[in-house]
Parts: sequence; structure tokens; C-alpha cells
Amino acid sequence: MEKLTVFYLNGCPYCRNARKAFAELEAETPEYAKVSVEWIEENQHPEIVEGHDYYYVPTIYAGSRKLYEAHPGESYDECKANVRAALNAAVKG
Repeated sequence: MEKLTVFYLNGCPYCRNARKAFAELEAETPEYAKVSVEWIEENQHPEIVEGHDYYYVPTIYAGSRKLYEAHPGESYDECKANVRAALNAAVKG
């Protein structure tokens, strides 16, 4: 099982959607709750963000692999599907 790293910004509506999606998916699929997820607020930890290739948040990485990057106008359902795909990738390791 791989650890996921999520880069986010406080106050970002897309980041709120990602947190909601993680919570819903973990409740629906207990195996997802076993995935270690590190949430990094990019303004508070610029030294960690440095070197990662993304523009929009939330962005999810498994190691150095980018699994998901939100985009402007993204719907909640699209976000949830992308979070599900990232969790599936983490579970499969």
C-alpha cells in the first residue's frame, strides 16, 4: 500500500471537495481508510512543495507520481472519481 501526499490550500473550494470525497470514500470502502494520506498546505510548507510539478490544487501524489490534479470548473463528482482512482492506486501499491 502506497502513501498518498495531497497538496492543498486553505479556503480552496476544490480542496474542500477532495476532503469530502476522501471522507465519503473511506466510509464506503473501509480498505481506503487504511491508506496513509499526508495533507500538506502549500503556503505553510513551501520547502516540501518545491520540486513537485503542478499548478492547481488539490494535487495528489504517490511517491513522485502525480495521480491527480484538479482543474478550474471541476465538479464534485469528477473530483470524487479522481480521488477514488488515487486511492485505488495506493491500495494496489
